[in-house]
Amino acid sequence: MQEFSNVKNKMEEGVEKGVFPGAVLLVSINNEIVFHKAFGFRSIIPEKKVMTEDTVFDIASLTKVVATTTAIMILIKEGRISLEKKISEFIPDFNCEEKKNITIRHLLNHCAGLPDWLPLYMELLEKQKTSGDFSNYKGKQYIYNRANKEPLVYAPGKNYKYSDISFIILGEIIEIICGKALDKYCEEKIFKPLFLSATFYNDLFDQTLFSRRGNLLFASTENCPWRKKVLEGEVHDDNAYAMGGVAGHTGVFSTGIDLHRFTTEILKCYSGEGDFIPQRTVKEFLTRQDIVRGSSWALGWDTPSPDISTSGHYFSERSAGHLGYTGTSIWIDLERKIIVILLTNRVHPTRENKSIARFRPEIHDLVMKEIGVC
Repeated sequence: MQEFSNVKNKMEEGVEKGVFPGAVLLVSINNEIVFHKAFGFRSIIPEKKVMTEDTVFDIASLTKVVATTTAIMILIKEGRISLEKKISEFIPDFNCEEKKNITIRHLLNHCAGLPDWLPLYMELLEKQKTSGDFSNYKGKQYIYNRANKEPLVYAPGKNYKYSDISFIILGEIIEIICGKALDKYCEEKIFKPLFLSATFYNDLFDQTLFSRRGNLLFASTENCPWRKKVLEGEVHDDNAYAMGGVAGHTGVFSTGIDLHRFTTEILKCYSGEGDFIPQRTVKEFLTRQDIVRGSSWALGWDTPSPDISTSGHYFSERSAGHLGYTGTSIWIDLERKIIVILLTNRVHPTRENKSIARFRPEIHDLVMKEIGVC
């Protein structure tokens, strides 16, 4: 393995300066891991626990690409859905004038006109006082219904706004098509076939899962003010928690090694060297769509922004990636076959720590310099 001394120093500096309590960084070139190291702590309250390379992270919105987007690609491969399929064919609430032309492509490209986020869990907290609907099947259906009925904030295809609501609805559509829960479908079609043994949704409806996964080491996230505890192995996102831990926008847990297996397979398919998903489909999903001028979004995946990108300055234009709110990210340089996976617990113990925004592009730049790209 290469030394990556400047990268190591920067990661250690991130811990010392409080950018995050701990992190795991993995770099690969041509599908071979050249750097994989843990830094700092997976937990600092109520006690300090050292970070290890096999720590399991709440990967937050990386769920959108690892689970939901990949599930849609598989459904396209199986001929069960198309990008131009209208949402109204699955969800009656979309059979109205302002929403009738919204397609799967619009949802994946974050240009459907839906809001970015809504505090739906707070509505359920109020309902819980009388109905007990919180974080059970009724709670999940309530959030689906609210998302489906939400008015648009702009006309479809005329603007773009990164949207959790769009991906909540995509998760619902996958469940409608498959007739099973999203976590079960992803386990069957993605996680098991790719041997992602430490990648899963933690279904809060199934209490046996916690005992079966008791031997895993989790990175702690927030000291949640309304759940009254430090979250560890329980989904951080408030709306996903209200849905029972399984949602299209977030909820998956994973490790650096598993995410490397996943991204390597995506890269192989993109290059025509794998058959998990057809090359044509993967290329379309990882290519900027240009539906809306100024948008960097592909389908589910993001691409480097022309001005300030979280990938830094040196990833090629033919790159794809995604971020997660808990402090996670994936970036793949499709041209050079370079993968950088950064997993942190920056929301531990509070989500108010925003220092990761400046750190991300800096660490990506250092990685690319150490590799010799620039």
